[in-house]
Amino acid sequence: MTTKILALTDALGNLVRFRLMPGHRFDSIGVAPLIDGVAFGGLIADKAFDSNAIVADLNERGAKIVISQHPRRAQPIPMDAEMYKWRHLIENFFCKLKEFKRIAMRACKTDQSFEAMIYLAAAVINSR
Repeated sequence: MTTKILALTDALGNLVRFRLMPGHRFDSIGVAPLIDGVAFGGLIADKAFDSNAIVADLNERGAKIVISQHPRRAQPIPMDAEMYKWRHLIENFFCKLKEFKRIAMRACKTDQSFEAMIYLAAAVINSR
């Protein structure tokens, strides 16, 4: 059993919201519920989130799009390379999260207990 964690962090790298998904699903499927109801000025993401639906949603919101382009994209979207460097904050969050052995090994048997462990680990990370 594999599980993906889609996370949304703020500009300081603190967890705002996350979603658990099956490991075999595309990352872009979980973005709409993840960002629903959250106000933000821009979204920094990697190639896995480069989809026309996400770009259209971000354009409707008036948010800045800082997504690494998939090489097969027909019409490239201009990307701020300096702002993209801040994507390391989400990577750092996941590195800190995986320091907790129960999360790294997916030791919890149910999704509900796994989510609780992620919330607990995020609280510990924020308190450091």
